[in-house]
Amino acid sequence: MTVDQAAQDTATSQTGERATPDALDSLGRWTLRPGVSVTALPHGVHLRGWITSVTLEGGAGLPVLWHRLAEALAGDGGAELARAAVAGSPLRAALVTVIGQLHDHDLLVERPAGDQGDAAGENDDAAGQWLGAVADRPTVAAAALAHSRVRVLAARPDGPLARAAARALDRAGIRAATGEAVDLPDGQVLLVAAGPGEPSPLGTEQDARDRAVVVGLRPGVGFVTPVGSARQARADADGLADRLRPREAPGGAEHPGLPALLASSAAQRLVCAVAGLRDPSAEAGDARLIPGLPAALVAEREPLRGEYRTWAGPVLVDADRVRPRADVRTLAEALARIPVLTDRLAGVLDEPDPGALPQLPAALVRSSVAGEVLVSGSARADLARLEAVCRAAELLLGKGEAGLEGDRGPVVGAGIVHARGRALRRAGAGAGAVRQRDARAGGTSGPFSGVASVPWSPEPGRHPQALHWWSVLVRRLGADADVEVSRLDAGGGGPVFHARVRVQVQGRTAAGGTAVEASADDAVAFAALSAVVRVQAAADVPDARHLVTPSGASASLARPEATAPWEDAGWTTAWLAESAAREPGLQEALTALTGWSPQPWEPPADAHADAHALWSALRQCGFSVLSARPGHHTLPTLTEGPR
Repeated sequence: MTVDQAAQDTATSQTGERATPDALDSLGRWTLRPGVSVTALPHGVHLRGWITSVTLEGGAGLPVLWHRLAEALAGDGGAELARAAVAGSPLRAALVTVIGQLHDHDLLVERPAGDQGDAAGENDDAAGQWLGAVADRPTVAAAALAHSRVRVLAARPDGPLARAAARALDRAGIRAATGEAVDLPDGQVLLVAAGPGEPSPLGTEQDARDRAVVVGLRPGVGFVTPVGSARQARADADGLADRLRPREAPGGAEHPGLPALLASSAAQRLVCAVAGLRDPSAEAGDARLIPGLPAALVAEREPLRGEYRTWAGPVLVDADRVRPRADVRTLAEALARIPVLTDRLAGVLDEPDPGALPQLPAALVRSSVAGEVLVSGSARADLARLEAVCRAAELLLGKGEAGLEGDRGPVVGAGIVHARGRALRRAGAGAGAVRQRDARAGGTSGPFSGVASVPWSPEPGRHPQALHWWSVLVRRLGADADVEVSRLDAGGGGPVFHARVRVQVQGRTAAGGTAVEASADDAVAFAALSAVVRVQAAADVPDARHLVTPSGASASLARPEATAPWEDAGWTTAWLAESAAREPGLQEALTALTGWSPQPWEPPADAHADAHALWSALRQCGFSVLSARPGHHTLPTLTEGPR
């Protein structure tokens, strides 16, 4: 909408009645932010501020209108202009529209008390000009900085990093004092600020209101922690130093710009926190940063660069860091958090990558777990990536812990529903194997009301996805396969279908695929898809130590909000939506079938620090970790065959 159009829409008849005060009446409180650049256009004006910009277009008179408004902002605050623009006139409506756009794009700032002309912060003080350009209330921010007490602490206070940090604070208008802290590791500098009346930053016990940041420099790499209490900042520094240790590059000349980049970034983060400004990481507009989670700056020497990265640290001290995070609810949220967990510098897992692996008929990705190759496959690459991350986390959480190796360890999922689905299906697969074996032997053990064989063949009328993946397995891949389907019923529970696909290779039965789902066709579809993944992985990644096959547990995450009219059951999206609708009933039935309900799990106190760090990162990213051991109702896990 142009300014002319807005004026026509908002203009009212001039009745002579006193109009309601509008933006022009209150213009005297505001002035144009320092640093805003103005570019005249033939029929408008373009304004560009610190991080926002707006283009206003209208008739040929708009540049003249802007000139009058700019004079008012720099001069008397619009008193004369308000008298000239009669209430209800198109001129006043146009002025109100322009002023509204300036407010919407944060290009106006409140005048300091007693200011009669110059814009806030427009003086010889560079820090004042900066505050005028970025702060909502520059005078309040300047007062907070003036009354704060900041110390720069380091094991070597005369080192280049500490000196660079003190210089950066001085340029921001803060006179910082340096001090020695022998308990700080070499290469780390603590910047801590306390307001008037608060404990000294040099005190041994830091008040919860203190604000601190640690900057660390190691050979070839460095970091700046998020702002927090001194204890939280130091804990983050220890965690970042540990994560970045494999990236250190001893030897070689240090880039002279690296200490300056890190020190100035640390000073900026602390200054923004003290002045009540938003953190610099929020100004980057980086969609990879997760809202609600802290961000650490990580810088590298070759090439010289620094990037903010979401930081899910292992030790949580401050109240805003300890509070529970909301569970992941959608596939998009889960996929957005995978880069946090698999960040090459600050993550806790290896990133699953398709690389040169085939993406048809099933999509494959690979990653590394404790030096071993893990391969995951599914109908889509995004689903394969999610399952790879969950399985890699499970293997690392259970590694080296008695009774937690393999499928006996914890179960990880993107949110509680996904995690419960994975845990219950794992237990249900074991139950299905036991019941199928006992049924063939004539036994009746177990807490089940019965098991019934369900005949299944690829005939018309079957679900399109079951037919598709069975066809892919036996026709496209040429596998000699058969399928066994059973219906497992438990007292009080609904139907649960267990499917097992066996693949014959050179006259002997090789590993195929299994699935536990709410319908026979779903079970066959996922079992056949799992067999397809196994056949592809055996051919393309023969050295894989761990193989992750798909299940319907991820359907609740991948369910779209709406499907297109042409997306019938043959489309993956529609199929997942159908499976998601059956998921609550399936989980209830599996709970009755197995006689247990998965419970939250966390590493024991004496577990390795890496397990605690991984568990903490998963929880901060909204992933759930559940126990997979069904207590007194332990059932053997269905054998997957050789890998």
